[in-house]
Amino acid sequence: MSVRLRPAIFIGFLTLAAMLTDPGQAFAQAAVAETPANAYLTSSSYGPGWACQRGYQAVAKACVAVPVPPNAYLDSSGDRWKCDRGYSKVAESCLAIEIPPNGYLNAQGNAWECERGYREGTENCSVIEVPTNGYLTNASYGTGWTCDRGYEAVGDACIEVQLPENAHLDYSGRGWNCDAPYRRGQDGCALP
Repeated sequence: MSVRLRPAIFIGFLTLAAMLTDPGQAFAQAAVAETPANAYLTSSSYGPGWACQRGYQAVAKACVAVPVPPNAYLDSSGDRWKCDRGYSKVAESCLAIEIPPNGYLNAQGNAWECERGYREGTENCSVIEVPTNGYLTNASYGTGWTCDRGYEAVGDACIEVQLPENAHLDYSGRGWNCDAPYRRGQDGCALP
């Protein structure tokens, strides 16, 4: 008694036999058939088995070009964009950074800073008023200036430190200490 198989069943048996002898090849053939344009196969054991090429992003089961606005470029991941130096991201575009007078583009190229001697306002750089007997500092906080040695800040002025008899300026130069063997008292320096 011979068994006669229908052609569709016979092809199914051959496919099953191929999968049993080399399951990786059968999977690869199935993955190639489902890999969208602008994508490549991955060896990942999870996910769809493919990833989009640089400059494309996965949307549903397709790889769609990343829209890069003028004055922008693809970042190192290739699926996002960043603004060129001198431009800042506003919504989905890159607008030129407006640099005020006495300002310059920062090292990263994504904002402006004020030149030395100027303080950053909301949209401008205003001059730092340094009092007599004072000098500019590099600090980005505070007044932007400090008093010379022997002077102390009182409001917006540098006032000379008044040394009592038998005293000298302290290490900071803004206060005083008594000479040896004198000790600090209520009215200045006195012997113990």
